[in-house]
Amino acid sequence: MRDSGIALKLILLIIPTTIAIFLFILGYYYIIFKQTIIENVENNSKNIALSAVNKIEKSLKTFEIIPKNLKYFIENSEYSEQEILNLIKSSVENNKEIFGSTIAFEPYNFNKESLYFAPYYYKVNNELKFTYLGGNDYRYFYWDWYQIPKLLNKPQWSEPYFDEGGGNIIMSTYSVPFYSVVNNTKEFKGIVTADISLNWLKKVVSSLKIAQTGYGFLISKNGTFLTHPDQSLIMNESLFSIADSKDYSNLRKLGRKMISGKSGFETTEGILSDEKFWIYYAPLPSNQWSIGIMFPEEELMGDITNLSKDAILIGIEGILILLLVIIYISRTITRPLRKLADATKDIASGNLEFDIPRINSNDEVGNLSKSLDYMKKSLKQYIAELKETTAARERIESELKIARDIQMGFIPNVFPPYPNRSEFEIYASIEPARDVGGDFYDFYFISNDKLFFLIGDVSDKGVPASLFMAVTKTLIKAVVDVNKPLSELVYRVNNELCADNKMSLFVTLFCGILNTSSGELEYANCGHNPPIKISADGSIIELEKTGGMALGVFENSEFTTKNTLLIKNEILFLYTDGITEAMGRNGDFYGQNNMIEKLKKCYNFSAKEVVENIDCSVKEFTEDFAQADDITMLVIKYKGYYGIKMEIELENKISELDRLNLAVTNFWKANDIKTDKLADIQLCLEELVSNIIKYGYIDETLHIIKINVNLDSSKIILEVMDDGIEFNPFDHPEPNINKPLEQREVGGLGIHLIRNCIDSFEYSRLDGFNKVKLIKNI
Repeated sequence: MRDSGIALKLILLIIPTTIAIFLFILGYYYIIFKQTIIENVENNSKNIALSAVNKIEKSLKTFEIIPKNLKYFIENSEYSEQEILNLIKSSVENNKEIFGSTIAFEPYNFNKESLYFAPYYYKVNNELKFTYLGGNDYRYFYWDWYQIPKLLNKPQWSEPYFDEGGGNIIMSTYSVPFYSVVNNTKEFKGIVTADISLNWLKKVVSSLKIAQTGYGFLISKNGTFLTHPDQSLIMNESLFSIADSKDYSNLRKLGRKMISGKSGFETTEGILSDEKFWIYYAPLPSNQWSIGIMFPEEELMGDITNLSKDAILIGIEGILILLLVIIYISRTITRPLRKLADATKDIASGNLEFDIPRINSNDEVGNLSKSLDYMKKSLKQYIAELKETTAARERIESELKIARDIQMGFIPNVFPPYPNRSEFEIYASIEPARDVGGDFYDFYFISNDKLFFLIGDVSDKGVPASLFMAVTKTLIKAVVDVNKPLSELVYRVNNELCADNKMSLFVTLFCGILNTSSGELEYANCGHNPPIKISADGSIIELEKTGGMALGVFENSEFTTKNTLLIKNEILFLYTDGITEAMGRNGDFYGQNNMIEKLKKCYNFSAKEVVENIDCSVKEFTEDFAQADDITMLVIKYKGYYGIKMEIELENKISELDRLNLAVTNFWKANDIKTDKLADIQLCLEELVSNIIKYGYIDETLHIIKINVNLDSSKIILEVMDDGIEFNPFDHPEPNINKPLEQREVGGLGIHLIRNCIDSFEYSRLDGFNKVKLIKNI
C-alpha cells in the first residue's frame, strides 16, 4: 500500500468505503421494510384471529343456553319420562347447531330399579336419532363430560373425544349439573348436556388464511389439535408431541403459552416443516382452547428479498462505473506528478540547478510545481546558511567538551588520592546531566591530620552553573585556613558570591574538617542535603543540620557549625539531590527512603563500593531514563588512627569532655592499647581539662584548648595547652588526706590524683599559653 500508485490507493480507499456505505443503507432499509411488513402482518393476523375467536365464542354461548334451559326445567317442575324425552327431542330438533343432547341421571335416581337413565337424541345426516346411553360398554357416569362438572359443581366444556355408543363422532360436550333441594339441602341429581361436532369448527378455522400458504388451527386446553389442514393430526397429536419428536424448543414454549390462555405474535418452527413461521395466537375464553394462525417467513419476505437482489445488482454496476471514473481522474493527476517526481530526484542528488517542469493549471498540481521552484531557491539559501551554522555548532560542541574536561579537571578524580594514609578511605563520583553541570566536590589536607572536604550543588544547570561552581570552589580554596573557624570560611564565601550576582544563582554546600587522628568532625551545612552516617552495625543517622542558608542568597548571613565524631569503620555518605530526585519511567522519584534502605546494606563496604552500589541502584531504577539533574556522591570511611599521634581541639565548655573521652577511647582502640593503667590516664586528663575550663578563664568568650597525645613503645605523652590565666597546678602542696574530711582545705584532690596516676609531669608558660606535659610509662 505504501509503495502503490495514487490510482490504486484511491481504488482501495474509495471502493471499499462506497461498498460499506451501500451495504449499510441496504441493510438499514431492509430492516425497516422487514419491521413494517411484520407489523402489518401482525395487525392483520390479530384482526383475523380475534374475529374467528368472537365468531366461535358467539356460537359457544348459544350452545350453552340450551342445557342451561333444560337444567332450569328439570330443577323447577315435576316431569315424567315422556316429558323428558319430548323436551330433549325438541331442543335438538329446533337448534341446528346442536349435534345431540341428553339428561343423564345419577344411578337409581330416576328409576330405583334402573342403574342407567340417560335418553339421548342426536342427528345423523340431518335425521333425528334416539338412543339410551348407558350399559356395560358405556358407563356414562364415569366419563369426563359427567364426572368433571359433577366434581367442580359448575358447567364445564369437556375435552374433545370420540363418543362411542352415543354420537360415534368427535365432539365436545357442554355439561351442566342439576340438583334437587331436600330438607334445604342441595342434592346432585345428574348432568344436562349439549354436544357439538367439531366439523363446524373446522370450517370456521380453515377459512382463516394469510398470504398464499398461511393457515389456522385450533388446540384444546391440553394442546391437542382440534382442527388442522393435516387431518392426521386431529385428535392424534398435540403441539407438545410434535415439539418432542422434532426437538423444537420454541414450539414447546409456544404450546405452554397457548394453553395458559396467553395471546401473542412471534416466530417458531413449523408444525409440518422445518422452515421458520410467524404465528399469532389467542385463547377462547369459554373453554380455554386456543386458536393459532401461521404463515411462513420466507413467503412474507419474498418481495423485500427480491428487491434487495435488484439493489445489489444496481450497486455492482454503479461501483464498476465509479472504478472507471477513479482511474481516469487519477491518471489525469498523476501524469504531471510523475514529471515533477522525476525532477525532484535531482534534489536528492544535490543538484539544485535543474529546471522545474511548467504546469499551466491553477489547481493543486500547478501550485506544487510553483512550490518546488520556490523550494529549489530556498534550499540553495538554506544550505549556504547551514554550512555556517554547522561550523558554529561544531565550535560550540568542541568548546563544551573542552569546558567539561576543564571542569572535571577542577575536581579530584584519582582514587585512592592518599595511598599512604590508612586512617580513612575516600571515593567520589559525579555525572553531569548536561555537558557541564553545577555539582562539585573537593577534598584536601589543610594540615597534617586535618582533611577539609565539601560537596555542593548550584541552583542552575549547564554553562552558567559550571562557571558559578568554579567560582565557588576557587573562593573556598582561597579562604580556607586551619587557624580560622569553619563558620568564618562560609561567611566570607557567601559574601563574595552575593556580590555582583546578577543571575541570582545560589549554591547549597556542605563542608567539613575531619581530624584523621581522632575522628573528630567539624562541619557546616549551608542548605544542602544532610549527609548520612552509617555505623559499623548498619544503623543510619542523618547529621544534625546547622541551620545555614544556601550561599549567594543574602549577604552577611550568619552560619554556625556543629561537631561529631567518627569512630572506627563508620561511613559518611554525602550526596546531591540528583540521586533522590532521579525519575523512573513511570514518573516516580528514587527517593530518600529507597536510598537509605540501600545504604543500610553498605555498612561493611569500602568507600568505592558504597558509591558504586548506590549508582547501580539509581540506574536500575531509572532504566536509563533521561537524567534530569547532576548526580554527585562523596563517601568517607573512617578506619581509625593507626599512628602514634592524635591532636584534638576543645572549646572551653564542660560538654566538650564527652568528645574528649570518645576521641581518646577511639585512639586507644585504634592502637590496640588494653592496659588497665589507661583508665587512670584518661581520668587525669579529664580532671586537668575540667579545671582549665572552670578556673582558667576570667571572660565569657570562646577559647580553644589543644590536646596532643603521643605514643611510643614504652610510654604515653599527653600535652595540654590553653590560653587561660597563668597557673602551675604542681606548685601547690598536696592535701593531707589523713585529716578528717571536715578539717581539710578545699581543692587540691585533682592535682593529688594526677601526681599519683602518672610517672612524670611538667608545666611551662610560653607566648601566653599554659602547657602541661604528662608522661605515663606503659
